[in-house]
Amino acid sequence: MGKLNDKITSRVQKFIEAQKVFFVATAPKNGRINLSPKGMDSFRVLSPNRVTWLSVTGSGNETSAHLLVDNRITIMFCAFEGAPNILRLYGTAKEILPKDAEWNELISLFPKLAGTRQIFDVTVETTQNSCGMSIPFYEYKEERNELSNWADEIGQSGIKDYWNKKNKVSIDGLKTKLK
Repeated sequence: MGKLNDKITSRVQKFIEAQKVFFVATAPKNGRINLSPKGMDSFRVLSPNRVTWLSVTGSGNETSAHLLVDNRITIMFCAFEGAPNILRLYGTAKEILPKDAEWNELISLFPKLAGTRQIFDVTVETTQNSCGMSIPFYEYKEERNELSNWADEIGQSGIKDYWNKKNKVSIDGLKTKLK
């Protein structure tokens, strides 16, 4: 059993800020559990009990659909370099879209990323650190540019068309907040 805490400590925040990838898990009451890898410069710790991440266009939009049914969320970080560590953040989340009042304040925390779709605002209730001694070492090489290049190429209207086809309904038929 790992160490539980009711907040993100300064040590945990430093660990989060050093990671290049994180994983997000959500689940509706009925349907598939979704676990998605995330990258880019898209995660921010705002306080000991609040984090956000900028979500860019993807092949699906499961997190959005799931949070409308059940707002529980787990975010996991793994140390692929340095000392072994696995960190999980447990909490609840809400989706922020460009039309929402909080958007301008939160979007200013992130670099401009092509294909930006929404921001997820997470209230962290519990953190859990565990050893991670079975996680292999991986060396970070560089960010991938394919998503940015694709989004730049098709432009904002092409992205909206893509959202209409691929991001308005989950694989279980649940609606998302995208209009």
